[in-house]
Amino acid sequence: MRFLAAIAACLLLTGAGAASGDPMQANVDALMRDYNRGGAPGAAVLVLHDGDAVVRRGYGLADLEAGTPVTPASNFRLASLSKQFTAAAILLLAEDGRLRLDDPVRKWLPTLPAAAEPVTLHHLLSHTSGLIDYEEVMPEAIDGQLHDADVLALLEPHDRLYFAPGTQYRYSNSAYALLALIVGKASGSDFATFLRERIFLPLGMARTVAFEDGKSTVADRAYGYRRVDGDWTRSDQSPTSAVLGDGGIYSSIDDLAKWDAALYDDRLLSDASRALAFAPQTTTPTGEDDVDAYGYGWRLHGGETLWHSGETTGFRNVILRFPRQRLTVIVLSNRDHPEPYASARAIADLWREEKP
Repeated sequence: MRFLAAIAACLLLTGAGAASGDPMQANVDALMRDYNRGGAPGAAVLVLHDGDAVVRRGYGLADLEAGTPVTPASNFRLASLSKQFTAAAILLLAEDGRLRLDDPVRKWLPTLPAAAEPVTLHHLLSHTSGLIDYEEVMPEAIDGQLHDADVLALLEPHDRLYFAPGTQYRYSNSAYALLALIVGKASGSDFATFLRERIFLPLGMARTVAFEDGKSTVADRAYGYRRVDGDWTRSDQSPTSAVLGDGGIYSSIDDLAKWDAALYDDRLLSDASRALAFAPQTTTPTGEDDVDAYGYGWRLHGGETLWHSGETTGFRNVILRFPRQRLTVIVLSNRDHPEPYASARAIADLWREEKP
């Protein structure tokens, strides 16, 4: 009965927009219908336009075993959407005078090999460091999970880079794991505490957390799933899921609405810091679809779009921002398929065509 009640709640939630006669909501529901099939993991969708939440909705289930529906308060593992928070933490510390973006990374992490000597924090932020991917040098068998400090330990024996810093772009989870360690060293705290005290709580994102098993909890948690032989199987954690700087934050569309609002003014970051985050910090082709350049924690496309995706075991997420149109679309999903970028763009187009 509990499971059937949850399915009914999801169906009622999805049908509400159509029942109210809102054609835009009905169009969004149509685009998201595959997430609302009975007994399947789902998604949360937020559309912000001119500061208003014109769509705020959950589809499907956050926890299949408990029959818990996705709601706007459900907290998903953000995966690489976390990188924008890591970058913001570094920018805050630069504003505080605790570090400089042109600091050599070995100033803060001296155990890195000599090959990393030319690498700066700017290179880490913009994925132009040339650091090797820690996933490439992970042992095949791991007892437990890796943490940010383990990423540093994995890189220490390898005295090589993929390319000279600043000469190419290569997306780097290693870089953002190291940035989390630098946040801890420069702040005198630790990464999770710094995020909570300097970003999440000041913005009212009280339920957002850089999750550390045994230290923190995730309220209204959405669990990740993958499709195996036609059935959904819980696949919520991997050996790299405890690395925080590159992808360990949990949040909801409700809390991310507060984050989005803070990106329009100086309530968190100064105008200068936001300009750095949103400006092209790369000078060579990225080789990625719809990515003309990378800023600090943000992909840039077409001169008007700031976006980022996040993919990890059991989760697929995306945020699309069109600042000049005051339009943001966020899709958080707790399943390994499909990748939601195309759906988010189609949703954004509903408002961009309506109100250019």
